[in-house]
This record gives sequence, structure tokens and C-alpha cells, in this order.
Amino acid sequence: MPSPENHQPKALDQLDVPIEQLLGPCSAAVRGVIDRILSGTELSRLDGEILFRASTQELPALMRAADIVRRQRSGSDVSFVIVRNINFTNVCYMGCRFCGFAKRKEDEEAQWIGMEEVAHRAQVAWDRGATEVCMQGGLHPDLPPTYYRDLTRAVKKQVPGMHIHAFSPFEIWFGAHKRKMPTKEFLLELKDAGLGSMPGTAAEILDVEVRRKLTRNKLTTQAWVETIRAAHEVGLRSTSTIMYGHVDGPEHWAAHIDLLRSIQKDTGGFTEFVPLGFVHSESPLYVEKAIPGVRAGATMEEHIKMHAIARLMLTKWIDNIQVSWVKLGAERAADLLHAGVNDMGGTLMDESISRSAGADFGEELTPPEMVKLIRHTGRRPVRRNTLYHVVEAYDDHDPIDLGTLKARAHDPIKFIKNAATQREIA
Repeated sequence: MPSPENHQPKALDQLDVPIEQLLGPCSAAVRGVIDRILSGTELSRLDGEILFRASTQELPALMRAADIVRRQRSGSDVSFVIVRNINFTNVCYMGCRFCGFAKRKEDEEAQWIGMEEVAHRAQVAWDRGATEVCMQGGLHPDLPPTYYRDLTRAVKKQVPGMHIHAFSPFEIWFGAHKRKMPTKEFLLELKDAGLGSMPGTAAEILDVEVRRKLTRNKLTTQAWVETIRAAHEVGLRSTSTIMYGHVDGPEHWAAHIDLLRSIQKDTGGFTEFVPLGFVHSESPLYVEKAIPGVRAGATMEEHIKMHAIARLMLTKWIDNIQVSWVKLGAERAADLLHAGVNDMGGTLMDESISRSAGADFGEELTPPEMVKLIRHTGRRPVRRNTLYHVVEAYDDHDPIDLGTLKARAHDPIKFIKNAATQREIA
């Protein structure tokens, strides 16, 4: 099996070569698929699989096609959102084999942050210019039935203007069972409490056999899809994701994207697509060799393909393709702005799930760092809110530099004094 590549792919050295020239080394099959998408024809699942099997020599043409479509659909803007991640508990008994985040109640590193502290952290984020707080946690067996509702209310009471982006489909499934309520009714209760949107995580790979290997099918593909559809039906938009580079392959990737597209055609509820590369170094799935043949994450070529092919398959349906700088690192993430990506995600302030699996690319990119990174690629940096409305474009100025959360944790007056220039109600 291939291992992750740390060097820059040669495809990035051919950014100025005309696509007609780049198509020269391509097979008839790959050339045909690229010709179809550039002529405006929607790609099939099989077309996506053909592109995922493209060779190294065909990668520059694939990147260029994705970049052309990105310009047509999203222009030159690259967006990001000021957000704080709050993982309120790491206690979870679901036993997902890839997860390095989950702890047992008796573990020394087990955490369950109180509601007042969560609300306080949301306030600190607001004072630093955040428009969104993203809250997810483990499925703690002792969570009270109304916990998700009460947590949402606590944050909304503390920071009324904050957009609450929270609770994966797995958490919604878990919470609805705890509450003994139908999923849709439970979602309406959360929306009434102040929930603004949902992360479309816990998708992993929407394939029955792969999910059985990764999670013992605790949350089935059908349950994930039904939960997401229910959220969209009650007016809660969500992200969409994939986790790749473990025991999966091209046929799973193409089918996953095709399924997300079919949901979007029905509901229009996805705001973006976020590829999440498998982080292996501290994951039990890899460390304990829980499944034969598990890989040490995706290669750089596969990262490029995932973002580029998502752009091509999802065009006109999900036009925001986000790269996870936490998974890949800031420099690699910036490289993918040349492969169909138009969004750099969030500043985060805190990040613990990827770090628990072994990611070592930091916990926060400040707004000035984001803007500098985007400008370096020749693109226009813009700050957005959760639902992709532009809050501020940085054409002729930089964001105020408040430093990182950890560096500024003892300087709250400075946060509050400068917050008004950063804040926009989401």
C-alpha cells in the first residue's frame, strides 16, 4: 500500500501550462471525462471512479480542470470563518476503531466540560471576533436526555448573536434516543433552542461494508442519511464530509460523493463539502492493526484527487469545497487552492479530535495568518459566516491581529476592545 507523500507533487509545477497540453498524456477515458465536465455535462459515479484511478501523469490535467470549474463557480475568492471549536466531552463508548479521541469515564484524561464553562468559552470566542461556535463531543452514557437542548440554550443565553453549529448526525441519533423522540421532533427542539446548523461529520465512508469495519456499523449509512435529510427538512443546513485513506478506495469515494450529491439535489441543505484525510499515527485502527490492510493515511496525490474530483462531481450542487488545514497542514492546504478548493475552513482556536489521532499542525490559524496564506496563492481572502455570506473582504487591509487564543488568554480587555471590528452576527 502507498504511504503518505511529504513532497510537493510535480503537478503543482505545471500551473501555467494550458489544459490542452496537459491533456496530452491522459488516457482516452480520463480525457473523455474531463472533456465532458468542461462542456457542462454532469459526471456519473463511474466517471468519478475513472478520475480517482487516474495516473500521476494525468494529475496535472485533473487539477487544471478542477481549477477551471472552481473559477467558473466561485471566482477568485477564498473564504474562511472565525470560529471556536469546543469538544465538551471526550467520553464515548461507541468504540469506533479509527477514533483516538474517545475515553472511558474512569480514564485519567476523561473530560466533561460544564455548561457554564462552554458558554464562557463561547463568550471569549465572540470577544475575539468569532461568528460561530462549533460544538461536538463523545456519546457520554451519562448525558441527561435534555443535555443537547440545555447546552444550546446556555450558549445562546450567554452570546445571543453567536451562530451555533453543533452536534453530528451520530449525536443527533444518540440524543433523539435519549430523549425518546422522533429525530425530526428532536431537531425542531434543538432549532427552537438556538441551533443554527449542523456539522455533517460521522459520515466516514457511506458504504455498508467499510462502515462495519470502521465503526461496527453503530450508525448505519441509512441512519446517517435519514438524520441529515431530517435536519435539512426542518431548515437546519449542514456541512458534508468524507474520511478517506484507511480501508477504502476509488469505488467507495466516488459512490460517497454521488450519494451526497443525490441528497443535495433533493434538499439543497449542504453548505459545503469537506474531505477529511485519515490521521493514522495515534488512531487505534492503525496502531493496533485492528483491521488487516489499514493504510497510514492517504497520499498527497489522493488528497489532490479527492478535492479536485469533488469539485468536478459536485459542481452546480455543492459549490463550496473546503480543505482541512488541521489534517494537512497550512502549506498543503494552500496548495489545494489550485485543485478546486475555495474555502480554508475555520480559525478554530481549539482543536482536539484531530490532535488525538496524531495530527500535529496546530490548533489555530489566526485571521491575519489566513489572509497571508490566501494572498500568497494569488487569491482574494474573504471572511464569511457559517452560511457562506461574506462578512468582510480583505482587498486593501488586514484583519486586526489579536494573536492566538493561548497567547492572549490573559488579555481579555484587548479582546473586547477590538472585537467590534471583527464581529458580525451570523
